[in-house]
Amino acid sequence: MEVIVANHSILDQLKSLIERLSDQEFVQPISVLNGATLGQHIRHTLEFYICLQSGANSGSVNYDNRDHDTTLETNRGLAMDAINAIQDFLTSTGSNHNLTLEVNYDRDKDVLVQVDTNLYRELIYNIEHAVHHMALIKIGVKQMRQDILLPDDFGVAVSTLRYQDSMESK
Repeated sequence: MEVIVANHSILDQLKSLIERLSDQEFVQPISVLNGATLGQHIRHTLEFYICLQSGANSGSVNYDNRDHDTTLETNRGLAMDAINAIQDFLTSTGSNHNLTLEVNYDRDKDVLVQVDTNLYRELIYNIEHAVHHMALIKIGVKQMRQDILLPDDFGVAVSTLRYQDSMESK
């Protein structure tokens, strides 16, 4: 399934970056990211996948209930292990199935809204979410290490790449 392949590709790009960073670079605050670290953006991205994996098993996904596990943002090895586990989940994912998405947009009250969704729709959401954070990560990498060359498609939506290709062919 193309959605599974696209998610694998995103996660492979993150793995490739993590392998090229030092432990110190992974946790270094970056001014253009308002002091956030590459590890924090990677952790945030991975936790959405982890929430989806848990929700795929239980039938209900709630991205607000992330662990905010600081070990994922401070330990490159654990981040790599998490990516491998997510990819194992993706590989073993069977057919699409219905899920319930739980969201709460009220800052002052615990009011859950439930929305019908499905596994593939949430995998698509995770692609879009990851690409957004990867665009920020790319900015941080460029500020920190100009010698790390990321692929042109790192942090760029496929629709944008197609549009750019169409403009070049004119």
